[in-house]
Amino acid sequence: MPPSPSSRRAAITSVGHYLPEERLTNSDLEAMVETNDEWIRTRTGIRERRILGDEQKATSYMATEAAREALDKRGLAPDDVDMIVVATVTPDMLFPATACLVQENLGASNAWGFDLSAACSGFLYALTTGAQFIETGHSDTVLVVGADKMSSIVDYTDRTTCILFGDAAGAVLLEADDEMGLRDTVHHVDGEHADLLCMEGGGSLNPPTHETVDEHMHYLHQDGRQVFKFAVTRMADVCVEVMDRNDLTTDDVQYLVPHQANKRIIDATATRMGLPDEKVMTNIDRYGNTTAATIPLCLFDWEEDLERGDGLILTAFGGGFTWGASYLTWAYG
Repeated sequence: MPPSPSSRRAAITSVGHYLPEERLTNSDLEAMVETNDEWIRTRTGIRERRILGDEQKATSYMATEAAREALDKRGLAPDDVDMIVVATVTPDMLFPATACLVQENLGASNAWGFDLSAACSGFLYALTTGAQFIETGHSDTVLVVGADKMSSIVDYTDRTTCILFGDAAGAVLLEADDEMGLRDTVHHVDGEHADLLCMEGGGSLNPPTHETVDEHMHYLHQDGRQVFKFAVTRMADVCVEVMDRNDLTTDDVQYLVPHQANKRIIDATATRMGLPDEKVMTNIDRYGNTTAATIPLCLFDWEEDLERGDGLILTAFGGGFTWGASYLTWAYG
């Protein structure tokens, strides 16, 4: 059963984003690896993706810009922030946490924070985590950021992965609301299939050596066929689970906000839920898979169409495997 209603819910009160200016189109990739625009579009839905080409700028830069925009839109100062949670698999460095760098960049002197790693499910996990601190009264203002510089871990000689990923950041501000906000969440992990989507090098198991670099172990590895098979069922299953737990019909769901990994996975999830295309947020064609940033980027792109009280189901699937879905009601609009 879903949790009992609380008088203090965690509601999204602002959304910010950051997209690098540089575009990497399918035509550009044709000149880099053996692929073509038609093949990429028909199998993934992607036309182009953004790349943070400046080597002096990393994930913290994008995360900071997205967070700053969210604060500015809400009319809040950095000192108003109590907590920062950054979901990423491409931190600037293993430590300090990217959240520490964002806190310094913003000048959020009253905030504490940490990073959360759950691959493409990272933002969803971070949203749930941040919401707990709002609901319990521990925090009043929480920044939840999903940001990844995927170009830093993508092998641009591997045509099976380099076509998929882009760089971006999205941020939401969580505050308390008596009526609207996060209402239910379901999360899952399955470590049995960890090797199907991973980066083998750089951790304590395979620290950097000439050998790990030569063997491309510091790049993302994916068994695309197997990952697709799991994602297309797990994302749909968990969305239906959330709908059943909360007695929701298709009329109660104004929008599905899915992780943008593959258009076919998104379509299959919407079909399983009984939702028409106009109720599904998609921007994969313009940004590709930005990992932890995809869901907040969708919210940013659609926020002008959202009204207070709209029911949204957010869902994601990522390496680990990790997956989940959240049901929330929109707090402003």
